Amino acid sequence: MLDKSKIGHEFDSFTTLVELGKLKFFAKATGEKTPMYSNTEVAQAAGYVAVPIPPTSVFSLDLDSDELMPVVPVLGLDVGRVLHGAQEFEYFAPICVGDEITVTSTIKDIYDKKNGALDFVILENTYTNQQGVLAATATSTLVQRN
Repeated sequence: MLDKSKIGHEFDSFTTLVELGKLKFFAKATGEKTPMYSNTEVAQAAGYVAVPIPPTSVFSLDLDSDELMPVVPVLGLDVGRVLHGAQEFEYFAPICVGDEITVTSTIKDIYDKKNGALDFVILENTYTNQQGVLAATATSTLVQRN
């Protein structure tokens, strides 16, 4: 059973720059071929100030943290027993090349199922731009088999 007193725990925020090279790499890795996600002129013709991030790539901003998966030591998770159960995204404002995005992660919930055989951890990441505007949220569910 995981420590439910950790619900509400907020991890150290970090800020990362949205770079065109990383977006092009993400688009290539995921098979995204829409020119708007790699070509500035096409993006601007579509009404963006610069190349916007492709759908779901907001998750890749998390990888710019100095610590990958900081929830593991905080909750004492056994990474050999952890599965990524679900991922949801909600967008409020465009995120484009040149934006400085501050990522903040919070443990939103911890619960178990099957008489403690499975522990669930709900994490919410917020992505706020350099103007202080909340641009997106990502909610992920981690499942630990006990």
